[in-house]
Amino acid sequence: MLTLEQKLRIIESFPELQRKDVSLGRINYHYEESVYDKKNVVYHLHPNGNGFVYAELIQGYRTDDRGLVNIRDFTEDELRDVVAKSILSLTGTSVSKGDALAVAGADEPADNEEEQHREVWRDGEGHTLTVFFLEDLWYVYAGVNLDCAFETYEETVEYLEEEGFEKHD
Repeated sequence: MLTLEQKLRIIESFPELQRKDVSLGRINYHYEESVYDKKNVVYHLHPNGNGFVYAELIQGYRTDDRGLVNIRDFTEDELRDVVAKSILSLTGTSVSKGDALAVAGADEPADNEEEQHREVWRDGEGHTLTVFFLEDLWYVYAGVNLDCAFETYEETVEYLEEEGFEKHD
């Protein structure tokens, strides 16, 4: 289980989130640019490491009746992924299409448009970029922000390696 400090470092790597301290030492993080009334991305992050992320609009997560998923036992990659997807879902963008929910094992995507490819790349300073294949293009995202797009996987890898990033599984 990640410590509170580790979870805070991950969550605070998303500059679009606003920290809100609440009662009993708990912390919420809001996405103020949400197109919905819902603005909470992280809800009641507790000093003991327990907390929740809003995932009602995201496929693949078992949520409670408020649309929240418990993140107590999430790994770093799982937490980073669900926070990014939560923010993306609050922009009104389709998360199931704009953000891969299943990781494909091949270097090239299948012909089936529903099968999507996702990779995580990190540099020596801890920055993370996510690569998605969608509708004939390779997209490179920094959090929920599009960094660039390429026509081939080879161009994508060349760019990432030139920028000092390495692929992580």
